Amino acid sequence: MNSTGPASTRDRSWRSRRLDPDHSLGLRLSLAAVAAVLVLVPFALLALLVLGAWPPLLRLDASVTDAFHGYAVHHPLWVRVMTVWTHAFGPGPLRVAAAVAVVWLLRRGAPRLAVWVVTTMLVGGLLGALLKLLVGRDRPDLLEPVARAAGYSFPSGHALNAALAAGVLLLLFLPFARDNRAGRIALWTAATLLTVVTGLSRIALGVHWTSDVVGGWVLGVATVAATTAAFATWRTGAGRRPARPLREGVEPELADPEDRHA
Repeated sequence: MNSTGPASTRDRSWRSRRLDPDHSLGLRLSLAAVAAVLVLVPFALLALLVLGAWPPLLRLDASVTDAFHGYAVHHPLWVRVMTVWTHAFGPGPLRVAAAVAVVWLLRRGAPRLAVWVVTTMLVGGLLGALLKLLVGRDRPDLLEPVARAAGYSFPSGHALNAALAAGVLLLLFLPFARDNRAGRIALWTAATLLTVVTGLSRIALGVHWTSDVVGGWVLGVATVAATTAAFATWRTGAGRRPARPLREGVEPELADPEDRHA
């Protein structure tokens, strides 16, 4: 009987860390790991196809680039609009926006959220830069380029940083609209437009392949998902109730300072 006691205790402890609703840190960590893997699988597959120069992917990239480039050559206004957008919402301005958000959070008394924002932007940016060097993919080489960009191509830094910044700002401001359906729709729409149009601007200007942009989007979403899951465990460890990030943001108490300091 004594021989089974320790094993039973260890088994119960393992289960309690993952299945007990009152001690769900282990469960959240497990789910976070699974979610991160599931999100990163498409990126890993795409990266392998790019590295292997898979012919169907190359043909798709080329056909989309040719279609966008053909339109851009004959529509200078379109090129100007895309150029303004790609500069206005490039990595630099988006990082400045994130830095402003960090200052605002610190002044609001939310240092943990400020750390989350810095971590998300920093980790995503470093991963993107490292993967560009590892993959070493060349950018499109067009006969009549309407724009130019330096460096390697996969994944798109603009698409990646747009996904990072849009995800961070969305999850920061959702608490202020958690009881307002129209407000939530507006925030989700703005985040989606920022991410999608910024990525498309890189294809429209002929400086990235479609798979570069998709890779940037997926990597950005994976990074935000991973850091959000980590922040959720931080909240649980601090004794706060579990949040529903997609509806009420990473920290619902942000909209109610008195609750945050309670």
